[in-house]
Amino acid sequence: MAKPDKVGAVTEIADRFRSSSAAVVTEYSGLTVSQLTTLRRALGTGASYRVAKNTLVKRAADEAGVQGLEALFVGPTAIAFIEGEPVDAAKALRDFAKDNKGLVIKGGYMDGRPLTVEEVTRIADLETREVLLAKLAGAMKGNLSKAAGLFAAPASQVARLAAALRDKKAEGAEAPAADESAES
Repeated sequence: MAKPDKVGAVTEIADRFRSSSAAVVTEYSGLTVSQLTTLRRALGTGASYRVAKNTLVKRAADEAGVQGLEALFVGPTAIAFIEGEPVDAAKALRDFAKDNKGLVIKGGYMDGRPLTVEEVTRIADLETREVLLAKLAGAMKGNLSKAAGLFAAPASQVARLAAALRDKKAEGAEAPAADESAES
C-alpha cells in the first residue's frame, strides 16, 4: 500500500514535469545545504531545484509521460525544473558545476525528448532570448535602412537629372545672348 506522502510527492513531481519547459537531472553528492541554497538562488525564479528519491522520480516521470530518463535516476538525484527559457538555468547549473565538483549534470529533458550532457551544455552556451531578439532587431533595422536607401535612389537620380537638365538649359539660353551682343 502506497503511503499518502509518497503519492503526494509523485503527483507533485509529475506535475512539475508536465508544467516545465525543460528539466535538468543532476547528481549533488558532497554538496552542503548552504551550497544547495546558493544554487537555488543562482537558478532564479524561473527554475526550481528539487532533491528526490529515484523510485519516486521514476514513477512521476512515467505518470507524466516522460520517457528516456530512467538511466539518469541512479545515485543522489536532484532535478532542476525550468519554466520559461532554459538558457539561463542551464548556464547557472553549468557555472555552478564548474565551481563545485559535487554537482554533476547527468542529462535533461526538453521538447518531449531526453537531452545528453553535451546538449545541456550547448543550451547553456546559447545567448539569452533577449540578446538574440536584440540582434535580430538590429539586423532587421539594418536591412530596412538599406531597402529605404534603394527605394529612394531612383527618386534622387531623377531629381539630379532634372537639375542637370535645368542647368544645361540655363547655360544654353545665356550663351546665345552673349553671342548676339558680340556681333553688334
